[in-house]
Amino acid sequence: MSDIKLLEDISPARRYEMEATKRALDELFVQARQYKSSKSYAELIQFVSRFRFYSAYNAMLIHIQMPGAIFVAPAHRWFNEYGRIIRPGSRPLVILQPMGPVMFVFDVADTEAGEKPKPLPKEVVKPFEIRHGFLYNELEQTIENAKRDGIRITKQKQGSQSAGSIQKSKNINQSVSFRIGKDRNGDPIYKNIPVRYELIINDNLSREAQYTTLIHELGHLYCGHLGTINNKWWPDRRGLSRITEEFEAESISYLICRRMGINTPADEYLSGYHENNQEIPNISLELVMKVVGLIEQMGKHQLSLRKQKSESEEQGQNRAKKQPPKDIRPSAEAQTTLNWRSAIKQSINDFNLK
Repeated sequence: MSDIKLLEDISPARRYEMEATKRALDELFVQARQYKSSKSYAELIQFVSRFRFYSAYNAMLIHIQMPGAIFVAPAHRWFNEYGRIIRPGSRPLVILQPMGPVMFVFDVADTEAGEKPKPLPKEVVKPFEIRHGFLYNELEQTIENAKRDGIRITKQKQGSQSAGSIQKSKNINQSVSFRIGKDRNGDPIYKNIPVRYELIINDNLSREAQYTTLIHELGHLYCGHLGTINNKWWPDRRGLSRITEEFEAESISYLICRRMGINTPADEYLSGYHENNQEIPNISLELVMKVVGLIEQMGKHQLSLRKQKSESEEQGQNRAKKQPPKDIRPSAEAQTTLNWRSAIKQSINDFNLK
């Protein structure tokens, strides 16, 4: 009954809106092919690194639509917070909205002062001001959140030419304790997660350099360079060239650090590549921006436990289940009900936007 209710709640107008949203985003990613050249890609990542008040993914969408944008906000925010109104005929920019499909925003160039204007944000007054950031607890918080994916991070004293590395764990019998909440007394509750990956960081590095190394190696993992344990968590993209893998990881490191105002060696790597190459490697620009957003969240607050189990855990659980006796089979009526429910769930999934 609940499945039928879900389908009935999706009106034709709502379905059209969802399909239109998907078409609009598809068109934007077609336009993103323009970033194949080194020069245009350099302009993009510099833009995204300055656009810190929105996610890297949304900053990319903004740059695709209006490369010269300085500061964007919805019409109601321009009016309520800054006393500005949207110029007639201005074209809105489309970005993704948390807990919703899309949100329409306008650049400051498409606004004008209202009756009671207020001071503009500093991003408008000084858009290219260099921000000197500091590393607070992002390093420790990211290390803690990495445990939910079975990543054991170890600091070891190594030589100056070694920053860090990540590889699949060879010992599947060990685990890491991931904090999932607190009990009634306020004491932390932990869940043991099997160790799936070993990430090494040079302990001789400064905290900032350790953080840069950490997000570089996590970039390799979440871009699928080492494969995946669940395609719903991140994709399996093994088989890419080494240049492509490093370019994606360095781009992620550069964007996160620059958005925090932290210096990173990735700046030199990307600058050197742009000077010697006309085109960038065949990277997944969309995935790079998504991974930047994920790692930024890992450094800000405690993330929740993954909802789905890894594929190996699901397979092991399925093998452990007892099979029903062969002479017990669902009736024709029960089988029809199962097929009917499966068809409804599949129809609902068809309308879900990934």
